[in-house]
Amino acid sequence: MSWWRGTSRGSMGSCSSECRPRRLEEQTKKLQKDMKKSTDADLAMSKAAVKISSDLLSNPLCEQDAAFLGVVTAFDTAMRRMDSFNQEKVNQIQKTVIEPLKKFGSVFPSLNMAVKRREQTLQEYRRLQAKVEKYEEKERSGPGLAKLHQAREELRPVRADFEAKNQQLLQEMPKFYSSRSDYFTPSFEALLRAQVVFYSEMRSIFGDLTAQIGRAALSDELRERENEGRLGELRALSIVGDD
Repeated sequence: MSWWRGTSRGSMGSCSSECRPRRLEEQTKKLQKDMKKSTDADLAMSKAAVKISSDLLSNPLCEQDAAFLGVVTAFDTAMRRMDSFNQEKVNQIQKTVIEPLKKFGSVFPSLNMAVKRREQTLQEYRRLQAKVEKYEEKERSGPGLAKLHQAREELRPVRADFEAKNQQLLQEMPKFYSSRSDYFTPSFEALLRAQVVFYSEMRSIFGDLTAQIGRAALSDELRERENEGRLGELRALSIVGDD
């Protein structure tokens, strides 16, 4: 991978070498943004579940039916446990994934500035090189030779500056780009572990909840039939009958 191939006018660096860091920067920003959205959504989900269970506990039904109160209390306990583990998972992801992504992204402004400075030096180098070539094509009389000598003297430090900047990028950019795997691998391993721990805990929490409820789950068809039957009984009451 090279950032610059040749120094003659019209010569351009390979697109892959210049585009890869740009794509890496874009993808890093996108991943950080997506991870933040994901953790925010996770927290919103568990907080909403706790709100629902809390609302159910304050429902008048619980005051009249001890069995229903027991079910709702078990549900509320499970939701609060889920929310607690979810918060731990999100904190872990924030520390091991989102923050490292943010820190990695912070190096791109300096990298982009180094590329920009090289390009600015290159433009000046090209301008002075064209000036030298113009004088070289002219008749080499006394004044012409003096101008050629002056142009070459102006070119020399600019060329040295460009070659130094270009060489630095040639040496360091591949190292930077190849380091991404070593940098991010621990973060993504931590992400996977956090998810495994969380869903293992969820299996335990909802297993306990299922055992506490005790009642066998109804099929959708039977549940719908039961609900319709009870709704029919309610509609038969005179106070809810049609006027």
